Amino acid sequence: MAPHRFKVYKGTPSGEIIEAVTERQALTGDEVLIDVTHSGVCGTDVHYIQSGIALGHEGVGVVKEIGPEVKTLKIGDRVGWGYPSGDCGTCDSCINGFPIRCESGIPKMYGFDCTDSGSFATAAVRSEAFLFPIPNALPSDAAAPLMCGGVTVWSALTLHGLVKPNDTVGVIGIGGLGHLAIQFAKAMGCEVVVFSTTESKREQAMKLGASHFVTTQGKPELSVPRPINHLLITASRNPDWKLFMPIIAKGGSIFPMALLDVEARLDIPYLDFLTKGLQIISSLPNMTLYRSMLLFAARHGISPIIDRDDMSVEGITKSLNKLKEGKTRYRGVLYKAE
Repeated sequence: MAPHRFKVYKGTPSGEIIEAVTERQALTGDEVLIDVTHSGVCGTDVHYIQSGIALGHEGVGVVKEIGPEVKTLKIGDRVGWGYPSGDCGTCDSCINGFPIRCESGIPKMYGFDCTDSGSFATAAVRSEAFLFPIPNALPSDAAAPLMCGGVTVWSALTLHGLVKPNDTVGVIGIGGLGHLAIQFAKAMGCEVVVFSTTESKREQAMKLGASHFVTTQGKPELSVPRPINHLLITASRNPDWKLFMPIIAKGGSIFPMALLDVEARLDIPYLDFLTKGLQIISSLPNMTLYRSMLLFAARHGISPIIDRDDMSVEGITKSLNKLKEGKTRYRGVLYKAE
């Protein structure tokens, strides 16, 4: 069988986006060839621009060909994939569905594995075990950002069994993660309090499902209807804990979610943290969450607000520049030009 050749888009040390060609031999095992139709654009992609790898990890497309050991997917199925691309199958983390925490060496995930194949591409090859069916009710352009941004939020809200209907969930920041967190938490039955520096996003937050909107800039203290049970930090900077610590409920949880500079620190007031019995949780997604997240989003009509560009050198460069400048509203999506 002839090898598969497809376009991928890579970064360069200079920061320029270039077009390249990846070649794969005949599919083996549970490999699946996907015709990529859409890709989300994530902050992690910005971090990898200068690495030279094939970019993109929020992929959605249509199954074009399947390997001999593929069990459930069929040609023509719509699928998506995210950060993980495989696992070692032996360490406790991978066995328990956390390949991103693989203990056996270099993890099989974006930036470390499949570096010649990403979702900024015309096609991609992935293992069936790391592909997820897209529900019919969920459009492909809406599904793409959910494959990383969506599952990150869903993980915080569901993985640890802490968030319950009628809990009060605080969301700091209305951006790529925050605007999804509002929708998911609202659909779960939670009261959602959104925190933003200014009034400019109040109307948007309320339309997305927020119960309350609180501005923080210049405030000596914050007023909320009731203490915050779970605080999701989706903004790209650490909060002012003098403002937020008094409004967090005893026994509450804090989820730092936005990707900050690698040198950034999370400094929590020790005594308040101790006496309130708080939890700080880094919530990396489990593999089982992708399917439930997609089904929940489809059932409740949860969809990202999308900033579209075409899948080309020019379109990718434009999308990444908007993201770097903080001008994306709220998740970038690349689409395959017809």
